Amino acid sequence: MNQSLHQVQKAAGASFSTDSIVPLSFANDTEAIRAAKESVALCDRSNWGLLLVSDDDRASFIHNQTSNDIKTLQPGQGCDTVFLTSTARTLDLATVFATEDALLVLVSPGKVQSLMAWLDRYLFPMDRVQLTDISPKYAIFSLIGANSRDLLGAIGIELPETQPDNHHALVPFQDTEIRVVTGSGLDLPGYTLVVPADAAAGVWSQLQAAGATPIGEAAWERLRVERGRPACDRELTEEYNPLEAGLWYCTSFTKGCYIGQETIARLNTYQGVKQRLWGIKLQSPVACGSDIVVDGKKVGTLTSVSETENEPFGLGYVRVKAGGEGLKVGVGETEGELVAVPFLSHAYV
Repeated sequence: MNQSLHQVQKAAGASFSTDSIVPLSFANDTEAIRAAKESVALCDRSNWGLLLVSDDDRASFIHNQTSNDIKTLQPGQGCDTVFLTSTARTLDLATVFATEDALLVLVSPGKVQSLMAWLDRYLFPMDRVQLTDISPKYAIFSLIGANSRDLLGAIGIELPETQPDNHHALVPFQDTEIRVVTGSGLDLPGYTLVVPADAAAGVWSQLQAAGATPIGEAAWERLRVERGRPACDRELTEEYNPLEAGLWYCTSFTKGCYIGQETIARLNTYQGVKQRLWGIKLQSPVACGSDIVVDGKKVGTLTSVSETENEPFGLGYVRVKAGGEGLKVGVGETEGELVAVPFLSHAYV
């Protein structure tokens, strides 16, 4: 727990839940969400995990455990990828950053230890791979919104106007270095900053003073659901595979063998995806886990739900044969309509 950072955040109105190391809210959720969509919001994502994968076999090892092509990453490049079981069920949606001598892997909250234990099962004595949890050494901040680049410029971090997603570089900043990554973690424009823990309070203060609106975990969750990013223990579980979850964009069909590859290839070749993750406009609030029905028959399950400015909104898996975008469904005691969400894609290649 970073006490100095928490003090700065509390001074800005942050409240914390008993089991979280990041602010739950700054008592400004509506304003913060508007800032993320129209200007710039600042989110503390230090509850996400950061793994350091080092030594000579690091790229081939992570390449063999996840869905995307890791071997082709050059220093300064990165990509989203999915950790999979042998039957292609999802363990986590992660982001891998290649440096000159290591891979940094940003993983979902609460997943560091289970993923390290999982990876350790596939390490053999001859493998030249070292796995290290470096989460306590860093804070993770995301700037979300169209004005993020200008705000970084205002504090002396000048960046090119356009960069590929997950491009990253170490940038000198005062007495430290910050890794600046292109992308906010959602489909909204922005940047993610990997900041040494002892510099976190000062960096947060400067970003907020430059005009970033702080956003808490509750508002991040609302944005996550609205934009359609699947989350662990909700949309990403061992009941679903990445194609069902709409994660085609981070699934390579040409990289060769990896854990779960046979199942993924078969689903793609024979168009075997039987259910898909959709956004659902809801007429009234309803509990997660509620059945999704059409004509009295269960066709899916609601996995997440959140309030928005206009209406409750959810994410849920629906059987392909039931229909797609625009389908009217029953959800628990209410009704809803399937809609596309920006983060996800569903396609056969």
